[in-house]
Amino acid sequence: MVSFDHRDPGTPEADWARCGALHRAPEVDLTGVDRVVVFAAHPDDETLGAGGTVHRLARSGADVRVVVATLGENSHPDSPTHTPAQLAALRHEELAAAVHTLTGTDTPPEYLALTDGGLTEDELSEPVARHLEWLEQGEQPLVIVTWEEDGHTDHEVLARTVVAASGSRGVRCLQYPVWFWHWGSPTRLPRGLVRVPLDDAARTAKRSALAHHVTQVQPLSDRPGDEVLLGPHVLEHFDRSVEFFVLGTPDQRAVFDRVHTANADPWDVDTSWYEQRKRDVLLACLQREHYGSVLDLGCSTGALTVELARRARSVTAVDASDVALNAARTRLEREGVTNVELVSAVLPHDWDEDWSPRELIVVSEMGYFCSPDQWRELLRRCVAALADGGHLVLCHWRHPIADWPLDGADVHCEARRTPGLRGVLSHRETDFVIEVFAPVPAEDT
Repeated sequence: MVSFDHRDPGTPEADWARCGALHRAPEVDLTGVDRVVVFAAHPDDETLGAGGTVHRLARSGADVRVVVATLGENSHPDSPTHTPAQLAALRHEELAAAVHTLTGTDTPPEYLALTDGGLTEDELSEPVARHLEWLEQGEQPLVIVTWEEDGHTDHEVLARTVVAASGSRGVRCLQYPVWFWHWGSPTRLPRGLVRVPLDDAARTAKRSALAHHVTQVQPLSDRPGDEVLLGPHVLEHFDRSVEFFVLGTPDQRAVFDRVHTANADPWDVDTSWYEQRKRDVLLACLQREHYGSVLDLGCSTGALTVELARRARSVTAVDASDVALNAARTRLEREGVTNVELVSAVLPHDWDEDWSPRELIVVSEMGYFCSPDQWRELLRRCVAALADGGHLVLCHWRHPIADWPLDGADVHCEARRTPGLRGVLSHRETDFVIEVFAPVPAEDT
């Protein structure tokens, strides 16, 4: 974890304003969002990181609930004038006023009353699950939480808990950085960054809400230990006409690194007749004997990649797990395959526009490890990357997938209704399904 001091000058807002890559982040679509839970580690996090977005969502008719893990009673540990209990009481009142300003409703925030500076995933798991159950009753639910790499222990513990729980349920999650803008650098932006533009009403509401957090934006007194916590050099990051979020997903890289570390061949691709036959069937479904450029998404240890390389000029093989890619590299060297580039990437966030165009894109056994939004986005990118006359091949297990939001049926159903694709071949067996798609000719669109 990074180390920083809120009293340090930090990164000037002017540096962020000049960061072109930051302001080119795609705008997140909030259309139709009807239920929202905003998780904050401390009072004021919700306003600093997401206040304008909360106001936008509430104004559009969404039912917004704010859940705060601690009352931030330890914000001034050396205060000679305020005890932690007194600070907790004040911050309780400040938060209620701020949330009312942002949402325009009388729905009070929920206080979990956990220890400031000592959050644990164990104590957070039950209340997080409870609020996600309420959230899932909506048609378009959204969860908003602190960022899991923000450099503050409470922010990160809360985020990890919420991101894991929402990801396993397929609920869209946005993470808001707070302290990153103070200690971070425009040269090292988070992956999966998106933006929410704020109109004048949202910015005004955010400023008013932040003013309610008096204990944080003003000194408690003029005595040592009562200095202001959020000085102008910090607050300037939160008066923008836009708020930035990191798309929250299950940590695919960590999940699959663990899987491949625990078992060098977790899916028995080298020993299972089922796996060998499935590869042979997929290869038989290809519409050409030979392709030029191929993209193999979710290549794992490279068993299919080797076979694709024998029928292609070049292959780019992509996986989230560096452990799996190391195994794939060993396999390629052993087989004498030299026309494959291995790429570490979490999709769709790390999609490389240089991958276009491709004559063949293969997605085998990885679509259900995406959230619904991620899978739609990945399909959109695949369609855009297909060369004229190219093919997209999907192959997935037909049985339930534990702890992930989609299954094979969901994955293929979404592909069949994706604009710009037409079905070429469909092969179904008891255990797996393979479908081949081609771009819709321009004259037919």
